[in-house]
Amino acid sequence: MRVVDMHCDTIAALYQDHRAGGTVSVLENNLMLDLKKMQAGDYGLQNFALFTNLASIDEPPFEYCMKLLDTFYTELEAHRDLIGIVRSYADIEENLRQGKMSALLAIEEGGVCQGELSFLRNFYRLGVRMMTLTWNHPNELAFPNGRKALEGGHYQAVPDTEHGLTEVGIAFVEEMERLGMIIDVAHLNDAGIRDVFLHTKKPFVASHSNARAVCSHPRNLTDEMIRALSERGGVMGINYYGGFLRDVPAGGEDVSRVADMVAHMKHIRNVGGIQVIGLGSDFDGMGGDLELKTAADLPRLAQEMERQGFTAGEIEAVFAGNVLRVYRELL
Repeated sequence: MRVVDMHCDTIAALYQDHRAGGTVSVLENNLMLDLKKMQAGDYGLQNFALFTNLASIDEPPFEYCMKLLDTFYTELEAHRDLIGIVRSYADIEENLRQGKMSALLAIEEGGVCQGELSFLRNFYRLGVRMMTLTWNHPNELAFPNGRKALEGGHYQAVPDTEHGLTEVGIAFVEEMERLGMIIDVAHLNDAGIRDVFLHTKKPFVASHSNARAVCSHPRNLTDEMIRALSERGGVMGINYYGGFLRDVPAGGEDVSRVADMVAHMKHIRNVGGIQVIGLGSDFDGMGGDLELKTAADLPRLAQEMERQGFTAGEIEAVFAGNVLRVYRELL
């Protein structure tokens, strides 16, 4: 068993620490994910996202993301004996042959391109191989789902089936498909996901999204989306965050349990087949009461899947095979 995880926010956490004068390393730290924890969890590949919150940065998004990218390369290249940065599927195979883990560079927030296709192409040239079109804010490309204010300062996320991709967003997904940069619809609104299907032909992913029929948060995919993604040959990564695993009352605690993750897998398997399920932890990008607290805890998920009747072949497919199939086709 070699874990392939489509999403973590560890690079942003490292950058913020370094910016404040800290010296936290990707090798070993007190975060949810580091190289030693990955080794303990039997990781084969980790997607490292360059996460950018457009509402909280004090500089142009492109410039901010370039600093995150520098952190990624500085940290990962310092430990090239343990992990190799990949730009093609052949790199993944070569790292495996050498007994090393793999790191795939992703961006979480298409707004870092500031609507410029040249910025997108330059990110590709710098090694970015996956990108979400949005995070939680509208940008030049697309829109997230909406928010409805509740009492007590709380809010409820609501689906947005009206605002599709912008003209620039359509140009971006077409260019990403041409380049071989994997389109990631995690965080994209319902209308935007519809438009990605309309304007692309190849598989794409929802790197850290669960099933909306099991947990009603609109960050999760509807059954219709799951079936369509499976038919396209894509894959969705189970997100470990409690708020996307079970419905939580306003002001309630976000509780993440392995059994809930498996419940989502069972539903998705029934709707779209085992071949559409992967892993997308969201390590270092979430909080709450977590049963899988770090990357070292992944064997517990495999044990629970086995206890609930998943075969060894199904577990291997979810943990690695399904995502690697998509990477083999697109990278």
